[in-house]
Amino acid sequence: MKTEPLIMICCCDFSGQVKGKAFPAADLAGHLERGIGWVPTNAQITTFNAIAETPFGALGDLMLVPDPGAELRLDFGDDGPFEHWFLGDILQMDATPWACCPRAILRAALDDLKAETGLQVRAAFEMEMQFVDDSETRFGSGYSLTGFRARQAYGETLMAALRGAGLEPESFLREWGPGQYEFTIRSQIGLQAADHAVMMREVARATAARLGQRVTFTPVLDAGGVGNGMHLHMSLADAQGRNVSHDPAGPGGLSDRAGAFVAGILHHLPSITAFTAPSVISYARLIPNRWSAYYNNLGYRDREASVRICPIADADDFAAKTNFEIRACDNSASPYLQMAALVRAGLDGLRKGMATPEPTHENLSALDEAGAQARGLRRLPTSLEQALDHLDADAQVRSWFDAPFVDLYLLHKRGEIAHVADMDEAALHAAYAQVY
Repeated sequence: MKTEPLIMICCCDFSGQVKGKAFPAADLAGHLERGIGWVPTNAQITTFNAIAETPFGALGDLMLVPDPGAELRLDFGDDGPFEHWFLGDILQMDATPWACCPRAILRAALDDLKAETGLQVRAAFEMEMQFVDDSETRFGSGYSLTGFRARQAYGETLMAALRGAGLEPESFLREWGPGQYEFTIRSQIGLQAADHAVMMREVARATAARLGQRVTFTPVLDAGGVGNGMHLHMSLADAQGRNVSHDPAGPGGLSDRAGAFVAGILHHLPSITAFTAPSVISYARLIPNRWSAYYNNLGYRDREASVRICPIADADDFAAKTNFEIRACDNSASPYLQMAALVRAGLDGLRKGMATPEPTHENLSALDEAGAQARGLRRLPTSLEQALDHLDADAQVRSWFDAPFVDLYLLHKRGEIAHVADMDEAALHAAYAQVY
């Protein structure tokens, strides 16, 4: 049987799904220059493949143009198909960025941060996933050699696939929940960090498919079960790429600039959670005693803080390795929109010279509402509806983005809510497990 290789140009949409169009590999040169046709209403296709309310209808044209620096070649060295695709930008027909392109939204945020402060963001995305075909239902093998051994073949295939695709794998481990694993890659500066986050999820899915398995990145696989987070590690770097996040005299070891950046994130987190944890079931994770986040607090070695100051084992290399981890995130999101919202919030903290919050080191679920408010702590939204309402009413956060992005995003997410409104709990979790 004869075949002709295809190459795909992709974007990562509002729901974190990777979509695009493929063309014959022989036509690559032309498509690198002019891209491929795209449609505005595509932005309103929800994660369940239903079209949310759209102001565009059947009207309008856009271009999806590949970035040669965001190319992925995935070769498992077997008889299966060789995967070749690019991430790209959604442009208007005059080749200017479309206001609703997630990748362009992140690029603009990073450009503004650098122009105003001279700073860059170094970031890495830590992914948690579960095998949906896992026969192991007990919790006893969490972090164990037995648990690792059960998926060693998958882990080794994944590491080779990541490295072969130009990513830099760091770790693979058996997590605590049934069939739950975590993997990481090395950090990157700016836009490339989000590109790599998109790529690492897709490589993980492709690896599972190649081995006859299936993984899901859903925020919560089973009602009452463990959550799958996406922990975003960030640090600030100067123009030369040197980490400027550490000051031994600062609260938690953060420099004034890193502290102001974190303070901005925490100040705006109730509104931007709509971007960092944007599914209906995301909020089954963001509750006390789930090793997740529920207050807008900075924590010192606290895995229930919204932002955690990470420990550094190498005492001689604190300055280079200091980073903070945003934990109110999951894989139902676009990494571009997650990172863009966090960068915009951090930049606001820098503009206003916000003071580093006092790091907490306690179980905040023991606080009553009055006690939390007295300490300047705000509960994160408890539902996607509430998060969207916060975003909708927040004029400052809205001002960070060009029209019609926020209004379009709100329509998209409210369409997702409407799609699952009549599902019972079991059906809801099954639906999200299927699409993520």
